[in-house]
Amino acid sequence: MSLDPEYLEYSKRGLGYDHDLFPYSVMEERKPLAWPEGKSVATWMVVSLEWFPITPESTPFKAPGHMQTAYPDYRHYTSREYGTRVGFYRLLDAFAKADVKVSVAANAAIAQRYPSVIRDIVDAGHEIIAHSTDMNGTIASTLPVEDERKLITESIAILSDVAGVKPRGWHSIARQQSFATMDLLKDAGIEYCCDWVNDELPYAFTNGVVNIPLNHELSDRQIINVQQQSADSYAQQMLDAHDWLSAEAKVHGGRMLPMHLTPYIIGLPYRMDAFEKLLGDLKAREGTWFARGCDILDQFRSQM
Repeated sequence: MSLDPEYLEYSKRGLGYDHDLFPYSVMEERKPLAWPEGKSVATWMVVSLEWFPITPESTPFKAPGHMQTAYPDYRHYTSREYGTRVGFYRLLDAFAKADVKVSVAANAAIAQRYPSVIRDIVDAGHEIIAHSTDMNGTIASTLPVEDERKLITESIAILSDVAGVKPRGWHSIARQQSFATMDLLKDAGIEYCCDWVNDELPYAFTNGVVNIPLNHELSDRQIINVQQQSADSYAQQMLDAHDWLSAEAKVHGGRMLPMHLTPYIIGLPYRMDAFEKLLGDLKAREGTWFARGCDILDQFRSQM
């Protein structure tokens, strides 16, 4: 049986990838990154601040964490709102105590419904990342391009109006993109996204937008909710990851530890003690550089 000639002539086949969105490279072969003051690990905390409509949409897919039981699903709806009303402010207090600045990936609906929350984030020196309209605002290749463009531009415009500053970063729901997303983000003036998880350091797409990988395996949702592990176990795993990356940094240059946080998960009272201790333990490590996404972006661009 002979090989189909069209297979051999596939136009997108190349080293590493079958696309030209960005060039293939091995992390250890790239120019080493250096973080400020000789720090070894950029510790990047991203809080997802999301509004879940009580009626979930399943087209193109239902967002992770959405309503689960028959309408009206008050149990899950109010637990998500608990994150915005209570859990998130516990996190803000913990960040203030530790003198840590973070990124907050916020739905535009949060800005519309709870504008004071957005202003509190900005006033504390944290960064706003655009995170779609609400948790029904999912993206996939079945979404018409103009509808996706509208979703992106409206999200950015609403957040910009309330925050008083335009978000530089974008985080898609479930990290899901279409074939058009990267160019639409570029057109909207977005400088970085955090949807692609195939690396541990920033890299640039061919259109100039930078990806800062936000690894979902290091999230509280994955470790605490999906794997059903304790907050103490979660904290220990973050410290283990930091120490491993710090050792790598001695050979390969600066490394990055992304920590994805969910207020209605990590912000519960019986988990906050472990989380605040984790912040203190990370801060006590000499190599820790607590950074927002925009800080990592600026450092990356200045050295490339």
